[in-house]
Amino acid sequence: MRNRYFKNVSTLNLKSEQCTGCGRCIEVCPHNVFLIENRKTVIFDKDGCMECGACAKNCPFNALEVKPGVGCAAGIIKGWLTGTEPSCGCSDGGGDSCC
Repeated sequence: MRNRYFKNVSTLNLKSEQCTGCGRCIEVCPHNVFLIENRKTVIFDKDGCMECGACAKNCPFNALEVKPGVGCAAGIIKGWLTGTEPSCGCSDGGGDSCC
């Protein structure tokens, strides 16, 4: 079973034109978010991204961007640690979400 956070909220972004397919992101990603297809990295499971930033920090070609420690993944982790309802806090209460 894969870890799941909130759907469609990860800040992870891949600039495929800069990717060389070296596979470093696959080596460092704790949740197997990436695959290599046709000698390039592809985001296989964006909803599995916990925004740790390991991929972006270890990409020698700056092909990956992620805002580590922010966004919904950080909100969920904070909820787990404090025993409160996991939330990213970006909803205005009217059902709209900024995520």
